[in-house]
Amino acid sequence: MMFRALSSSTRVAMLKLLLKKEMHISGLAADLGISVPVAAKHITILEKGGLIERRKFGRTHVLKAKKEKLYGILDVFSESPTVKLPKGSSLLDALKSVSAIDVIKIGDKEFITSIDGEKGYYIYEVDGEYPNIPINDYKLRKSIQIKLKKLVAVAEKEIAIKVI
Repeated sequence: MMFRALSSSTRVAMLKLLLKKEMHISGLAADLGISVPVAAKHITILEKGGLIERRKFGRTHVLKAKKEKLYGILDVFSESPTVKLPKGSSLLDALKSVSAIDVIKIGDKEFITSIDGEKGYYIYEVDGEYPNIPINDYKLRKSIQIKLKKLVAVAEKEIAIKVI
């Protein structure tokens, strides 16, 4: 049902708008240049696909994209390699052996700069926990499962700073 929901350019356009802000059905229809009944039909399909949620305030319905669901759609297609290294190796050494991960060195620290060519900032999780040490200082003592997560900007804040 999810892929059916994404098969329409109108529904994809709706999702793009709803990723930016919550909207009322009539506002969404106006922004897309379609009628409210047509928008409502598309909304129903997106809801059945689990891609949006609707909140009701009396007779007003406000729509919001389920960002986590959208970001996780393609996870089933991602590769999960297994790396074998001796005890005491660094976690970063393990990651460097995976061809899809790019790392840069700044001073004495190393940072992941892209995964599968997708540049950005990444955090890591080991066996479901976020370690409190930099990735290049993490030493392997046992077999672990690691997840790399890209930090995705969901909000933007602009601040003016005046020097006096």
